[in-house]
Amino acid sequence: MLRYTEREPGDSPYATAIEGMVIMRSDRPKPPSHMIFRPSMCIVAQGTKWASFGGDQLVYRAGQALVVGVETPSTGRVVEASPGEPCLVLAFELDVAIMRSVAEGLDVAPRSSGETGRGVLVTDFQGPLADCALRLVRLLDTPSAIPALHPVIMREICYWLLTGPHRGDIARLTLVNSPSRPVLQALHDLRERFRETVRVEEMAAIARLSASAFHRRFKALTGMSPLQYQKRLRLLEARRLMISNALNVETACFQVGYESPSQFSRDYSRLFGAPPKRDATARQAALGDNRSTASRDLIVEEAA
Repeated sequence: MLRYTEREPGDSPYATAIEGMVIMRSDRPKPPSHMIFRPSMCIVAQGTKWASFGGDQLVYRAGQALVVGVETPSTGRVVEASPGEPCLVLAFELDVAIMRSVAEGLDVAPRSSGETGRGVLVTDFQGPLADCALRLVRLLDTPSAIPALHPVIMREICYWLLTGPHRGDIARLTLVNSPSRPVLQALHDLRERFRETVRVEEMAAIARLSASAFHRRFKALTGMSPLQYQKRLRLLEARRLMISNALNVETACFQVGYESPSQFSRDYSRLFGAPPKRDATARQAALGDNRSTASRDLIVEEAA
């Protein structure tokens, strides 16, 4: 990965010829960044990172991977890195459909671990999984082989996850018959409708649970309540709109579903540490005036 980052132009994160896969390099510790994780795996080859989900913080180091099974907002930070030993991370999306297909072909189907648990975990990345990661990176040297070999490697990664020490947690997050599936269906509905006023009772009905049971399971899965989740989605989208599309504060506020600009500014400042206009201006200056660059950065943050 180090060789790849040294030969590629531009700055981290580095998009690759494999769709949904990026390589990230940090030569020094970085302040926290806000993002939306999709179902994905983030492998640390060198250095140390942490990611927080609600009130839970997970640290993952060289030889470990963060596995995210649910689309959720997060805050992440590089905590160990230097020019001599940069933090190197390989991040790629996990295809839940492939995971289910692999699970169906196993002689012994994996069983879900418990009712509803956290939607993220840290696992050691060694042996067969490390070999898969190495082959993914090597594929970048032969782009013509990617269409044929990438799907095979991803199926192998799914196999080792579903038969490894965390197979129960992986099954809970990805399989159709998992107790988490009804909550995930409601979560996806909220993700699509985050600009609207959505009552907890509506989401509970989608999950076929009581409001109290749904609230408890949703928080166990994402680390935050349904309303906190919705608020985080709104603020992240508003920030993207102001930076990428140059929307003013009031327009972004109403576009993401807020009714009060003053409440929006308070929530925004609490999350990002600065008022909306000042934060957006600073981010635009850091990224440059090129809107495509700003958009690319935010899209990669969401993917990784």
